[in-house]
Amino acid sequence: MKKHNIINDPRLLYFATLAVLALPNIALSVTEPISLMAKACNVILPVSVYALLLTLLRNPARGVWMMFLFIFLSAFQMVLLYLFGGSIIAVDMFLNLVTTNSTEVGELLGSLIPAVAGVAVVYLPILIQAGRKCMKKDYLLEPQFLRSTRRYAGVGACIGVLCLITCYASEPYRATDDLYPVNVCYNIGLAVDRSGRTARYAETSAGFTFQARPMHSDESKEVYVLVVGETARAENFSLYGYPRNTTPLLSTTANLIKFPQAYTQSNTTHKSVPMLLSASTAEDYNRIYREKGIISAFKEAGFHTVFISNQRPNHSFIDIFGQEADSWEFLKEELPASANVYDCDMLPLVDKILASGRPKQLIVLHCYGSHFKYRERYPAELAMFTPEDAEEALAENRDNLVNAYDNTILYTDRFLHSLIEKLAGSGAVAGMLYTSDHGENIFDDELGLFLHASPRPSAHELHVPLIAWLSDSYREDYPSTDVALRDNSGKRVITSASVFHTMLDIAGISTPVLIDSLSVASPGYKPGPYNYLSDRNIPVPVNEIIIGKPLDL
Repeated sequence: MKKHNIINDPRLLYFATLAVLALPNIALSVTEPISLMAKACNVILPVSVYALLLTLLRNPARGVWMMFLFIFLSAFQMVLLYLFGGSIIAVDMFLNLVTTNSTEVGELLGSLIPAVAGVAVVYLPILIQAGRKCMKKDYLLEPQFLRSTRRYAGVGACIGVLCLITCYASEPYRATDDLYPVNVCYNIGLAVDRSGRTARYAETSAGFTFQARPMHSDESKEVYVLVVGETARAENFSLYGYPRNTTPLLSTTANLIKFPQAYTQSNTTHKSVPMLLSASTAEDYNRIYREKGIISAFKEAGFHTVFISNQRPNHSFIDIFGQEADSWEFLKEELPASANVYDCDMLPLVDKILASGRPKQLIVLHCYGSHFKYRERYPAELAMFTPEDAEEALAENRDNLVNAYDNTILYTDRFLHSLIEKLAGSGAVAGMLYTSDHGENIFDDELGLFLHASPRPSAHELHVPLIAWLSDSYREDYPSTDVALRDNSGKRVITSASVFHTMLDIAGISTPVLIDSLSVASPGYKPGPYNYLSDRNIPVPVNEIIIGKPLDL
């Protein structure tokens, strides 16, 4: 009977709710590199405010539902701390929620059993109890408890405010950057603003034109292909010195030009891919809202354009720029969530495009590449590195996970080689450019990071492959471009800044937007500073934001 009374005591639910709300503040005070005064402020002030808010309603079960948003954010934050070991819920995390399809979410959550189970054990009992007691008229906190709690919480809030004032006066501290959950709520506002600006893109870019015109011969048949990979990191390509032979076909492909020092400016797909498809960069990202993408530039120059994606539409700039093409197709759009489509399934569509006989063509292929779950990205019979069947994303499964990941690179090698063979056999003056949107963490070091899109990137997420290929006829007709690509292949390349300009240069398209110093197909190419596009869309020198080992630039 005594146990029953304790469980049903409304004070227990009150304190349990306060505890779970305080968990991120306590955890972040340990993980974040802030001063002792800031740590005290970040715990005392928010927890005191939570304590006061929970006394607004006598029924603590209703207080739980009143605070549901903050409880949800608390659970979300704890999962991210498990994944990345630090940092608050970023703007990009909220945008990922609305630009990631349900299949990817299911695959990810199914592999993060410890984090999901931990959150369920901590948070679900509180929500269940709140659901049971929400309408109970006798489930009330006593007036004396409310008065004393408000008194103590008020004192705590005053102390927290004094700490906050001290932090503002003595260090570069800002609540919108450093105080949870103020910083997370601020990020929600930024995410809403960006979503709104994306939704208004058709209006804000309506009058834009590249003033593009072709410079190559009108009589030559030309086809150019831009391949955007997914989650492929350069360090696992044997083409770049990886000890496993993950690129046996590309390693022996004629006319291939590899760039060993290629890096992306974002570790999130919804930013990195649009930067590859437009003139937007970390230094001037907001131009993305007023300018069109590379497909429109090719259309203006007289090319027939096609966009093919092995992903589902997600209402991001990837879709927007893709649908500027004369024709587009998302292979998975009409398929059930369980359907698995491989990147090589795009090749029959490429055959049809090449067989159309159009004189000038641009094909943009958006792959699924090496996206987790890795072993779903290639046919099982093509697995060379085994075992590769780990179900859980755990550090102790790293060897297994790396085997599966390396098999995805092996499959990308097959896909790109097959594509090059088709272009070589098309009889057209042809060129191909391949890169990946970002890399991946696979429990590589003591940081214990997995996947990508962490608020602070690692070197594993930033170093990406960049490969160019030109047909024999192209090299014969435009030898200076081939020479420039080879001369620049040993230089550092920021892919999200250079791919747009390089593709236009290879295709011989003139436009005032083209910058020679950003095109690796130009003799005037000059490696610029390497800035990373932060979560708040601010360019930051990469080694100021990178976590773990800095890049040797």
